[in-house]
Amino acid sequence: MGDDSAGIEYRSSVPEAGAFARLFATTGWDPEGRLTAARAAAALARSWYAVAAYDDGRLVGIGRIVGDGVLHALLADVVVDPGYRHRGIGSEIVRRLAAECREQDIMDTQLFCARGKRPFYERLGFVARPDDAPGMELAAPPLAEMPGRPIR
Repeated sequence: MGDDSAGIEYRSSVPEAGAFARLFATTGWDPEGRLTAARAAAALARSWYAVAAYDDGRLVGIGRIVGDGVLHALLADVVVDPGYRHRGIGSEIVRRLAAECREQDIMDTQLFCARGKRPFYERLGFVARPDDAPGMELAAPPLAEMPGRPIR
């Protein structure tokens, strides 16, 4: 992976919601198309910190942090446009996000890692959590089926 990101402008701000939704769609993470511009705007508004990469004003990369700004930070939605990958853009976004966490003295920085991207993040200083480490993921049954929740 080379650093061929000359001409890329990095901004520590959330991008326009429609541009974010279009970039997110390139990942294949949302096959049902649930991330509308309105939902993207809501997600972006709840970001604690974000880094966006632009080429001539066009959004080509994003990474954001959700968390409380003190104890926990979660790097999420690190996405680079397929035509801009392998140019160091994703690495620079992650470096900037991690630097912000260090600067703010966040006690616990984690990330969502897309399948197959573990080596990329390991090169940037992240380590996989052991199987017996804390952390789980909700399997996402419909809310009406969750224990203790009345069915409506």
